[in-house]
Amino acid sequence: MTSFMLSDTTASKISAQLTHLRHQMGSPAVGMVLTLVVVCDEGEQYDAVRAATEAAREHPSRILVVIARDPAEPNRLDAELRVGESTPGEVILLRLYGELTEHADSVVSPLLLTDTPVVAWWPRHSPDIPAKDSVGMLAQRRIVDARPAAEPVKAIASRARAYVPGDTDLAWTRLTPWRSLLAAAFDQPVGKVKKGVVEAAADHPSAPLLAAWLSERLGAPVKVADSAGPGLTRVTLSTAAGDVTITRSDARLATLSRPGQPDRQVALTRRPTSELIAEELRRLDPDEVYEAAIRRVARSHKG
Repeated sequence: MTSFMLSDTTASKISAQLTHLRHQMGSPAVGMVLTLVVVCDEGEQYDAVRAATEAAREHPSRILVVIARDPAEPNRLDAELRVGESTPGEVILLRLYGELTEHADSVVSPLLLTDTPVVAWWPRHSPDIPAKDSVGMLAQRRIVDARPAAEPVKAIASRARAYVPGDTDLAWTRLTPWRSLLAAAFDQPVGKVKKGVVEAAADHPSAPLLAAWLSERLGAPVKVADSAGPGLTRVTLSTAAGDVTITRSDARLATLSRPGQPDRQVALTRRPTSELIAEELRRLDPDEVYEAAIRRVARSHKG
């Protein structure tokens, strides 16, 4: 890996240094398929960079990490360039001071790869309307995460009011293995579902999303109930023949139970953030299923 620091710099100097580093390593900037812009605090950047870098093994990217520092200081842009860090892509940490903290787009825009998609990711603190944020306006895909919010379920409900095609939430991405397993549970007919329950730790944001998706798919009421956790622990779908249940008591395995069939152990692993980001980078088109789920959560959310 080649690393280079630039203090009190500009976007044009960063671009020139990137070109120099690439030539120095004999690896011109080809093959990168998108720009991933990560907007985070200094305390979050280590984990965010690690997750983004791991995701970039599947999706070679230019990763721009925007870190707002002290707005009271004079305007300044410091940059840390990393080329060849375990991926074919690039990592550029941008530390903004002064008024630049309010105008990150002016720094990010000249550094975007030409003719490739732009994805924005807020690992923790996200704007109320990502599509109207200065960085979000540059992106075709905008990734937030309701889980760290003070009121995660309320945050999910608010997503519907601010939704613009291209928005998504890692609280939804975490449900992919659950949704796949539930769909597979109905490969053999078990009768019409009359009602259902999704059990999870209190205020877990993925629970109402899963309940909303099941309600849309099955045309039956599915409610959310609190459990001891951690995370999602159980889904019960009631049919005339009996209950279809998926129960997860640890972070790796779940038990699938269906009427008239023996219980079956199935893999249901909690995935790291890097895998969630990699999944989101595979599809850059609007997710209408996610949109339907958050709108249903918003209709049922009180408060």
